[in-house]
Amino acid sequence: MKKGWVTKTLGEILEKTETTNPTNKPDSEFDYIDVSSVSNITFSVETTQTLKGKDAPSRARKLVRENDVIFATIRPTLKRIAIVPKELDQQICSTGYCVLRAKPEIDHRFLFYSLFTASFMGQMESLQKGASYPAVTEGEVKAQSFSFPPLPEQQRIVAILDEAFEAIATARANTEQNRQNARTLFESYLQSVFSQRGEGWVDKPIGELCQRLHQGLNTAGEKIKFVETGYPIIQTRNIDEGVVDLNHQMKFMSEDDWHLYRDKYRPETGDVFFTNIGTIGKTAIVKEERDYLIHWNIFKLRPRFDLISPAYLRYSLEQLTLSGYFKRMQKGGTVDFVTKKMISEATLSLPSMTIQADIVCQMDSLREETQRLESLYQRKIAALDELKQSLLQQAFSGQL
Repeated sequence: MKKGWVTKTLGEILEKTETTNPTNKPDSEFDYIDVSSVSNITFSVETTQTLKGKDAPSRARKLVRENDVIFATIRPTLKRIAIVPKELDQQICSTGYCVLRAKPEIDHRFLFYSLFTASFMGQMESLQKGASYPAVTEGEVKAQSFSFPPLPEQQRIVAILDEAFEAIATARANTEQNRQNARTLFESYLQSVFSQRGEGWVDKPIGELCQRLHQGLNTAGEKIKFVETGYPIIQTRNIDEGVVDLNHQMKFMSEDDWHLYRDKYRPETGDVFFTNIGTIGKTAIVKEERDYLIHWNIFKLRPRFDLISPAYLRYSLEQLTLSGYFKRMQKGGTVDFVTKKMISEATLSLPSMTIQADIVCQMDSLREETQRLESLYQRKIAALDELKQSLLQQAFSGQL
């Protein structure tokens, strides 16, 4: 640590903050900053609710002032951190925030940046408790050590970080847009290819193009008891970019249940998967037979191989999802859900097997290039995030 720096706890460099009860003034309006109001991308208060005191939720109790730093103690590693802007002075935030009001010797932006350091976030991660809603206490936040130089040096460091982080944010946004553009290009090409219709093409519903089409095992309905080790049951989360991942948050069933259900729900080589509940339209092709079953949120389609190839069927399903077909067929409800009837009745324009192979070859090549570009841009984003952490580490160790 450089000469002139001092180390205290956060609590020692903060002023006291106030609480209030807006229900005491039932007809007075206020702006409410909920935990979801703060973006963990822009690190700012993006939305607020204008409420009357009589409508105030029980968590609306903390009064904030301009330049206060608010830190969400629920899921703290999500980094919902922001500086209260002038227009929200004297408004109210949720008790899910720790309100940090710097004393005069501390620059509020210096305090703000300190909360993003790996050391502070590491402490929050180790201290958080609770399975569903991991959280830290206000006392735990304020007990963290905080090293700082004299105010003029803080302001010099903040000026450097402001400029550097603005440039990093711009570069990150551009890279993210490039990554999205690569995905959009693939999706647009997929749409255009499958909207064309050549000579000799025929229209057929998917139901006529499959030997079998059925949903996976309803583990709740069948009262399946999961075990720690056994035969895997794959769910939506186990399908990603056309790959079945048997290592990610797996659930397992007993050997007795496996033997009872395997004939119907065990995939075969060439089957096509389609996720149908919640996250609609993730697809994969079974490349090799393994001992696992599919869950209720996945459909298994067994193509008629003389009419349609698994790869062509998979791309057709992706195109139907992108076109909004399944969204239009749904009847509402709180959870997106695609039925067997919706899939069976969806009509595909079908070329010969030779043309199918040509189209699949084109799409495979474009998908491979798209994934290469997405991976490249993702690495650039990771490098920018690492640069940000490196600057923070230098700044708060007196090396900047």
